[in-house]
Amino acid sequence: MNRTQLLLLDDHILFREGLSRLLASEPDFKIVGSCGTAAEALEILKQTAVDIILLDFDLGEEHANQFISSVRREGFEGKILMVTAGMSANESSIAIRLGASGVFLKQNSPATLTRVIRMVASGEAWVDEKVIRLMAVAVAESVDQTTAKSLTTREQQVLQGVFEGLTNKEIATRLSATESGVKATLQQLFHKTGVRTRSQLVRIALERSLGNSGKSSS
Repeated sequence: MNRTQLLLLDDHILFREGLSRLLASEPDFKIVGSCGTAAEALEILKQTAVDIILLDFDLGEEHANQFISSVRREGFEGKILMVTAGMSANESSIAIRLGASGVFLKQNSPATLTRVIRMVASGEAWVDEKVIRLMAVAVAESVDQTTAKSLTTREQQVLQGVFEGLTNKEIATRLSATESGVKATLQQLFHKTGVRTRSQLVRIALERSLGNSGKSSS
């Protein structure tokens, strides 16, 4: 079995050690590093192949987005999953634009985390529903004008529902539309953005819609 090689970066040692024991018990995971600072993580990455970095946002005097920038500049091509107590919409969007594959909140269950790690390992993006709701508000308030002009009102409404984690049926109910109509609009969004899945649509919409907001505040 090819096991997914994981590096844990979290400045809370008790959480880190507990997480390490949890994930080490999974037959398809291998913990290849565990540390509390960005400097330690960079040293591990120089010596060890890593598939996914599980990264806390608040690292004391450091912030995860600075670390993401650093490892990408150093050539790290693996996945990065934020595992954090909380991030704002802007912080989350910046992390995703820098190359994070998702945001997982620590309030979720261990079983959910192992499922999300496997999703990220397979190439999917995953963002916690609470974070998506924050992002949905931010998108509504600061949507990029070029993107907005390229989407119809119905496409923007369906995209909003996707951000909130609604199913096609739930979006149809909200819009007083048919489920087949929502599916058709979703396909139009896929075509316009050049993606194939809802998770990819979330990622590219964040990059385009929140990009200007993130840049202006950094």
